[in-house]
Amino acid sequence: MLTKRDLLLRSAALAAITAATMKSAPVSAQTDVTPTEARAIAKEAYIYGFPIVDNYRIQHAYWVDRTNPEYKGGFNQVWNASRLFSPADTAIQTPNSDTLYSMIGADLRAEPLVLTVPAMEKDRYFSIQFIDYYTFNFDYAGTRTTGNGGGTFLLAGPGWKGETPKGIDKVFRSETELAFPAYRTQLFNPGDIENVKKVQAGYRVQALSAFLGQPAPKAATAIDFIEPLTPDQEKASLKFFTILNFVLQFCPTVTSETELMARFARIGVGAGKTLNVNSPEMKAAIEQGMADAWKELQDFERTEINTGRVTPANLFGTREFLKNNYLNRWTGVVLGIYANSKAEALYPIYRVDAAGDKLDASKNRYVLRFAPGQLPPVNAFWSLTMYDLPQSLLVANPLNRYLINSPMLPNLKLDADGGLTIYIQRESPGADKEANWLPAPKDLFWTALRLYWPKEEAVDGKWKHPPLNRVT
Repeated sequence: MLTKRDLLLRSAALAAITAATMKSAPVSAQTDVTPTEARAIAKEAYIYGFPIVDNYRIQHAYWVDRTNPEYKGGFNQVWNASRLFSPADTAIQTPNSDTLYSMIGADLRAEPLVLTVPAMEKDRYFSIQFIDYYTFNFDYAGTRTTGNGGGTFLLAGPGWKGETPKGIDKVFRSETELAFPAYRTQLFNPGDIENVKKVQAGYRVQALSAFLGQPAPKAATAIDFIEPLTPDQEKASLKFFTILNFVLQFCPTVTSETELMARFARIGVGAGKTLNVNSPEMKAAIEQGMADAWKELQDFERTEINTGRVTPANLFGTREFLKNNYLNRWTGVVLGIYANSKAEALYPIYRVDAAGDKLDASKNRYVLRFAPGQLPPVNAFWSLTMYDLPQSLLVANPLNRYLINSPMLPNLKLDADGGLTIYIQRESPGADKEANWLPAPKDLFWTALRLYWPKEEAVDGKWKHPPLNRVT
């Protein structure tokens, strides 16, 4: 028979076990959140999380899903494109078709990676854009930053505390445990393809332990990847937050986002958490929050992007550059995920014509004219690329011409005064103008002007891109 003392001890023990269990159990969403509060938090979390979720969709296609036509291979190895991007490439929005891509799906959990770059011709532009799973461009190697003389670089995750090994030229540090180094290597002309492939053959990656000739550390736990959403599903499915919570496990919270993540946790958004949809009212509130986010993006695009008050140069870069402006980061991802930071490339875009109307090739023809001496000022090269809407993919056409760029200048026809006019329309402008024709799709479209390694007058805004005019 238990004494009163035994009962007190048992009660204390049970209380201790309960407290320990509650402390170690995953934190669930709070139950004191009103639907109005949940709607506001869901909107904020959706704007914050969209780049992370859309990045996961692409990375899953590239490195995880072997049945996907976009699959490139396993993690921690270099994949090299053997051709320029075309309309057949559909996983990534707004690809360029000026450079051949090389890519690495980097898993930095067990140890850093060592990236080796060969020496190459001094006039060939290349870059390695280091992108984390927040989609920040956290650093660069390449012609502009490290030169064309070759190099050996260390890519480390947030948990690595080691010293820089001998033989390493520079260390690049990712805030997230998974990262995406994206290489671009300039192709001068179609006959240059084999030369680019030789450069790509010199892009190598190996684990730090292999580079040092040491035993490998214990392998990281295998990741049980979950199925991503399609682009359409990302817009309204509540599974969006399931994906976000999954990916955030590889994104340690940074100090500047501690309060933000605590606020998100109130509706069950955070690493390993479960979204709070315990009632029809909460479910409706979160869905409304997602719709509110899209409304804000549309308003932002109409009032800020299309008017030029906010340029694409403000939408891409490091966390420090973007100052945790999540609406800017999301807008950049929607316009063209993985775009470069402005020091590496500028992207004046044409979403409307000079009169402010949407670009519609089913109704109109357009011209873009660079006055004499006013071609885009670049250290590397420039290009104007055509994209359809709403997919923002390259446009199939009889010429298989997806862009007009500066390497094509010897074959373009200049105006009588030395200016350059580009004809943007569905049908050929005529044999005498076809060299300068950028074919458009059958209806809505937009174009991106890219300036690779822009000169200072482009970066500081002294050079202005010309308007896109409708032909009457």
